[in-house]
Amino acid sequence: MDAIEIDNPWTPAHQAVESSDHTALARLLDEGADVDEVCCRTTLLTHAIELEADSATQAGKPVDSTLTAILLAYGADPLLVLNGETAYDRARFFHHDMAIRLPDRFTTPHGPVAP
Repeated sequence: MDAIEIDNPWTPAHQAVESSDHTALARLLDEGADVDEVCCRTTLLTHAIELEADSATQAGKPVDSTLTAILLAYGADPLLVLNGETAYDRARFFHHDMAIRLPDRFTTPHGPVAP
């Protein structure tokens, strides 16, 4: 029986997030990838937040927020609304404390996220 080949739906930047490839993500963003790009109904930042939270839960370890920090450093908008919520909302849902606090460390078009 022949194996069924499934096309990878991710853009290169989303694949870098999915693979937790910090170097590739930073290189792609440095080369001009859209930091707020949407693929498969998720932004890069929301994808990173969900992946980091899920990976930490599965491993029983603290959350590694490197992907989130890279995206915020390149200007990802934590308040960009997609599917009725923001990456900041997802961070609160997943109790991803670093993703909740980090946006206040970066300048966003909307000012600080938290009051």
